[in-house]
Amino acid sequence: MDNELIDARALSKLKWRCRRGLLENDLFIERFFRQFESTLTVRQSQGLNALMDLSDNDLLDLHLGRKPLAEVEPGLDREEVREVLKMLRTTC
Repeated sequence: MDNELIDARALSKLKWRCRRGLLENDLFIERFFRQFESTLTVRQSQGLNALMDLSDNDLLDLHLGRKPLAEVEPGLDREEVREVLKMLRTTC
């Protein structure tokens, strides 16, 4: 089930949740959705949701590689989060 594509309603909710207060985060998230929204899986959406629990500054630090996952938030260093973070970084 985790590898199923996310449905349109869940995708819409996820996109709404991903709106950020920091322009830099909004820009890289927008590029992420442009590239991956048609192939985004339930598992990847779970990883992205976990990243959206972070503050804007922590999210930007992760995206730019300034801090490792484990340093930003204990328990966040999970496979689905690492996968989405890698996807986010490829959209630069």
